[in-house]
Amino acid sequence: MEAPSTWDLGLFSLLLERLVSFCGEFAQDWSSNDMRVIIFKVLLIWLLGSLVAIHMAWKFYGATVNDMYYRQGSGGQNGGTPDGSSNFTSWENASGESIKSHRE
Repeated sequence: MEAPSTWDLGLFSLLLERLVSFCGEFAQDWSSNDMRVIIFKVLLIWLLGSLVAIHMAWKFYGATVNDMYYRQGSGGQNGGTPDGSSNFTSWENASGESIKSHRE
């Protein structure tokens, strides 16, 4: 039973070491002002701005959008057909057989 726990601990320490190494390299790149960092900062600001805009739009218009897709009443959810007789009497006769026939 001790072998799996030491293996898991070794894997965890390896992953933690790689994460710390990556964060150190990232911080070093962040402090330098080269073009990659500037592009990353612009894209990060764009992503965060988009997420804030989506959140605000959903806050203001979310109930309206939700009501458009989940209708109340006899139509059922998502605009289903109401319970009742069909209006397609010209396509079927009283016995339920189709009027149209296929001739080969």
